[in-house]
Amino acid sequence: MNTPAETFERTPGWLDWQASPSKPKFTPPPGAVDAHCHVFGPGNEFPFAPERKYTPCDASKHQLFALRDYLGFSRNVLVQASCHGVDNAALLDAIAHSDGKARGVATVPLDIADNDLEALHEGGVRGVRFNFVRRLADPLPADALMALAHRLEALCWHIVVYFEAADLPTLYGFFSSLPTQVIVDHMGRPDTTQPAQGTDFDLFIRLLEENPNVWSKVSCPERISKSGPPSYGDVVPFARRVIETFSDRVLWGTDWPHPNMKSHMPDDGHLVDFIPKIAPSTELHHKLLVDNPMRLYWPEEAR
Repeated sequence: MNTPAETFERTPGWLDWQASPSKPKFTPPPGAVDAHCHVFGPGNEFPFAPERKYTPCDASKHQLFALRDYLGFSRNVLVQASCHGVDNAALLDAIAHSDGKARGVATVPLDIADNDLEALHEGGVRGVRFNFVRRLADPLPADALMALAHRLEALCWHIVVYFEAADLPTLYGFFSSLPTQVIVDHMGRPDTTQPAQGTDFDLFIRLLEENPNVWSKVSCPERISKSGPPSYGDVVPFARRVIETFSDRVLWGTDWPHPNMKSHMPDDGHLVDFIPKIAPSTELHHKLLVDNPMRLYWPEEAR
């Protein structure tokens, strides 16, 4: 069993996040939200889950908040990383030390008690992540997920779904039947060797067209791109298609500290400079970075 004194050896090939990213040329609008990021440990304080499928480097709340300020953002939405399993202690601790500038998306056991959900809500959690990426998480039964989804609906929470494009045809019906708002991570990880106007990505666009409760994050070009940094140019037409078609249902995040990156570690300043390439107007900047995340995570403050 893990204890706070345990030391952890990170997964071989894991790249550390960049400690000195470039200063972005793009200035986010006041109140901008980094709506997808993580904290890892530190492992000696918040042990990683025994059932984890990878062991990350440490990435603390202090380092995350320093990056937020450096990049010109005002708030964070923390997403529970699979390496911490259903123990949301590190996430809750970061929210508690954010001066109200962070909210969270948790991972929970399917049979979580109502009072535990209420405690998470009090701690700043506003959603639960369902992970369908098989190399990161074991598959969970759809009927149990649906039962949990109806309980989350009563809290006015949303569900974040993480999957890969090849699995969308199988998962399409399930996603369409979810009763809450549904936020798709990273545009469902499209194949950027195929056209953004092609048949494969059309299915993802149809998911949003047919289900007005479904939103998309237009994040993580470093995971999706085949052309690579710093421009990630092959991702641009995919993200622009989503943003320009569903401007009121898009979010953006750094994905710091970029878990499981083994080919290259992105420069967070370059990722911020990617934003005006995919959202080419001041109005879209504001919707993507301020209006939409505030409406979802801080509705009591949203205009």
